[in-house]
Amino acid sequence: MFRRLCCLQSTPTPSLTFSSNKKPLVLLGAPQVSAIVLDALLNASSSPHSSFQVAAIVTQPAARRDRGKKLMPSPLASYALDRGFSSDLIFTPERAGEDAFLSNLKALQPELCVTAAYGNILPTKFLDIPALGTVNIHPSLLPLYRGAAPVQRALQDGVKETGVSLAFTVRELDAGPIIASETVEVDDQIKAPNLLELLFYKGSELLIRELPSIFDGSASVNAQPQDHSKATLAPKISQDESWLVFDQEASVLHNKVRAFSGWPGTRAKVQVVEKNGEQKTLDMKIITTRVHSHESVPSNEADDIAFVEGALVFPCGKGTNLEVLELQLPGKKVVTAAAFWNGLRGQKLKKL
Repeated sequence: MFRRLCCLQSTPTPSLTFSSNKKPLVLLGAPQVSAIVLDALLNASSSPHSSFQVAAIVTQPAARRDRGKKLMPSPLASYALDRGFSSDLIFTPERAGEDAFLSNLKALQPELCVTAAYGNILPTKFLDIPALGTVNIHPSLLPLYRGAAPVQRALQDGVKETGVSLAFTVRELDAGPIIASETVEVDDQIKAPNLLELLFYKGSELLIRELPSIFDGSASVNAQPQDHSKATLAPKISQDESWLVFDQEASVLHNKVRAFSGWPGTRAKVQVVEKNGEQKTLDMKIITTRVHSHESVPSNEADDIAFVEGALVFPCGKGTNLEVLELQLPGKKVVTAAAFWNGLRGQKLKKL
């Protein structure tokens, strides 16, 4: 069902004004990184020399947050309202192919649509509406990592560099001609939420830089087709992938912890051995890790988890070791490995 966003509280700010002389642009997105793009577009459009204006926003319907207690707009919608955007121009269709939504979009006569982590499939009848097409900010160096989780899958693979691409949208997933791209080096400790944010900042700058060429048509002429033979996929992450298997090498597990940071996180089961020999299984969420650089770790048995220089050291595949620096028990706050170890009061830990 087609809906406009309405009846939502926002910080009182002056309403945005629109000019009939500027080209209408529509932004589609939902999560917090989409707000980075909106901020860049609104700032650029406020310049007296700007040739465009953000005419509408398309986002996901309001969802229950705070453990289901409150029906809240998407982060993009919240930010738009805070910036003075009219709720009448924030569209929240369940699907981008709904007839009522498409009718309202056509009425705006958009020159260009921009997608930034929107999350819905765009049908042909949507793509046919904007005169200059639809452009996507994709956080990878296309044709690498096409799909729903490019940042997470790149970190999981342990890449040393990635980037962001600005590409025209076609019906095939992330397969359109590339307008521009920028490479970013990947630090071996950076986590997915931080890298995603960085790439959308870079992507916003790329978009603002390339908008003149998109509006004058030269970007469409000069955009480079992707080499589909080099395409790799970045499929959506499932909750079932979150478990760590310590038969794998420490570097593989460390990359997984970085990649799955935020959601769904990474989990491990450990065995707590009390002084009287009783045993219990403990589930923990692994928050921050690094690959252990020392040659040997003191332990009595192969599966023992040691505590060395502020870290829990898990024995892993091929003789490697993973240091856990921060963790979280169910229903508890994130704690350092040192705080957790001190709470054990002499009990032993074993990996499972």
